[in-house]
Amino acid sequence: MNLNRFDFASLPVSPWRNGGGETREITSQPLGNADFDWRASIATIAQDGPFSAFNGIDRSITLLEGDGVHLYSAGLIDHRLQHVGEPFAFSGDVALEAFLLGGSSQDFNIMTRRGRCKADVQRVTSEVSAPASRAGVLYVLQGEWQLEDGSRLECRQGCWWQPQQKALRFAPQPGAIALWADITVR
Repeated sequence: MNLNRFDFASLPVSPWRNGGGETREITSQPLGNADFDWRASIATIAQDGPFSAFNGIDRSITLLEGDGVHLYSAGLIDHRLQHVGEPFAFSGDVALEAFLLGGSSQDFNIMTRRGRCKADVQRVTSEVSAPASRAGVLYVLQGEWQLEDGSRLECRQGCWWQPQQKALRFAPQPGAIALWADITVR
């Protein structure tokens, strides 16, 4: 099993150029390539402002903490991201405005390059069997999740992987909740 574990507290922090927040990158694949196939990160939105457009990219954003944000682009998107653990997928081609619904907001983000990868982000509470042919990310929102080797992930910890030789299994302890990004690499 080739898992890359991470903890929110140890992820590198990059402030946004517009000063409206910061990003903690989990991974960008392939590593070291600005023209990524897929990317996972956690962002903190600290003030109202524009969301950068990413042409050719599909995005999924999920509220982790805070009051959430209203994502808006006239005639295209009008969505309130206000329920923790509820993914929202949209085209990165659309330039959006983000309006805080209260204080700062923390969000789990998956970006995939259209035509190369596709992601399905789900809130999970039962055992996950990640297909061998796919990449993915698991991020714990609540409780503990057990990995196949017996080790555990706790709240604000996670792991990511590239396609494996066999399926990966993740088992929740009672009451545990995680986000699973199932990523198909074409």
